[in-house]
Amino acid sequence: HYFGAIPTRVMAFMKDLEYECLKLGIPVKTRHNEVAPNQFELAPVYEEANLANDHNQLLMTIMDKIARRHQFRVLLHEKPFKGINGSGKHNNWSLGTDTGVNLFGTGKTASENLQFITFLVNAVSAVYKYNGLLKASIMSATNAHRLGANEAPPAIVSVFLGEQLEDVIDQLVSTGEATHSIKGGKLKTGVRTLPQLARDATDRNRTSPFAFTGNKFEFRMLGSSNSIACANIMLNAAVAQSLKLYADELERAEDFNTALHELIKRTIKAHKRIIFNGNGYDDAWIREAVEERGLLNLRTTPDAIPELLKKKNIEMLTAHKVYTETELRSRYEIMLENYCKTVCIEAQTMSDMARKQILPAVARYAADVARDAAGKKALDAGISCGYETKLVKKLAAVTERIDTRVDALDSVTARLKTLSDVTEEADFIRDELLSRMTELRAAADEAEILTAESCWPFPTYGDLLFSVK
Repeated sequence: HYFGAIPTRVMAFMKDLEYECLKLGIPVKTRHNEVAPNQFELAPVYEEANLANDHNQLLMTIMDKIARRHQFRVLLHEKPFKGINGSGKHNNWSLGTDTGVNLFGTGKTASENLQFITFLVNAVSAVYKYNGLLKASIMSATNAHRLGANEAPPAIVSVFLGEQLEDVIDQLVSTGEATHSIKGGKLKTGVRTLPQLARDATDRNRTSPFAFTGNKFEFRMLGSSNSIACANIMLNAAVAQSLKLYADELERAEDFNTALHELIKRTIKAHKRIIFNGNGYDDAWIREAVEERGLLNLRTTPDAIPELLKKKNIEMLTAHKVYTETELRSRYEIMLENYCKTVCIEAQTMSDMARKQILPAVARYAADVARDAAGKKALDAGISCGYETKLVKKLAAVTERIDTRVDALDSVTARLKTLSDVTEEADFIRDELLSRMTELRAAADEAEILTAESCWPFPTYGDLLFSVK
């Protein structure tokens, strides 16, 4: 993950952040450059889920405070810059006993590996049955921009196991037992002076939303501003439900081992379609996932949040006394209301920026260019002023487009304010408002390219991304 040295000022900020975390008992393991300019990763050490959630919330607050102390701003927006890697959280999740045994760790005996496969299959089953609920747990107005773009996981929830585990799964389905395992193999470095290194058989796939990574799963869809609580609540409840069904059946079995093998085989056959080890960005996968495998493709927040109120999800969460139905309906209303308010604020701010700052700036620059051209003509009528004439025409055209699109955005925003039902509002935003915002953004981007930097009223992408030294 190292892409050049960490700037000195950033290093000082990160050291200060680590000291403050240590004072508060938050163990942080590493920090390094990430792919986007001025993007950095911080990795807390694994903890019990409740404590990890508290520390994660506290960590976001500390980040902001320490950043301001160093004259920085931390952006917890999931996709602040179009076309550049966004920010998220990789929620590393596993199950353990009260004596410290990792239930997703492979063992040295057949019994230990049977235990591993049992819990692995239950996790896969839970993700298959409740993938819509897991998607709802991480959706927001801002995370919707990130998913499926620039190394963020795609919108379709699938499970990556790697070729070694998938081979074991295939054996269990076809024969009812697994008699061999694909070896980790050798990693070819391409450098003759280095020895061959053992390759991790899990071979992590960065496009997978839910990947097995050795002795845990990594749920990669959480946004950088998300609380990790909701995702872990839904994940824990879903796996608990799957394990409950196993326990209910096995407790009645006369031959435990035979019943367990049959149950594992049956579960894999029923839910194997959620397993995918390929490229999650491939259009062919999206078609296969939806049309052939029947997986959900909940691309937007208004598509995903209603999963909270699906009958099977309500029944599961209420049965385990995680939520009451009333609490789930309240959560549905609050999450959609947050979504609507966030996008409405963005739309109104966008309109304000366009009318009060972008349009005047572009018009003023066009007038300056026109005056320059007129001055040249006055000096010598034979000067063509082709560049100035062409530029003024382009600026005039893009100004008209911006003005027209601001009017369209304002009209849609006014219609949105007449709606009173939060579901109707969210659907209207998805179907009408977002497209108007995208159209205005495109025209404003074009104007920024044409307008002299000295006349543009906001920092440029270059200023924002490459100003930290």
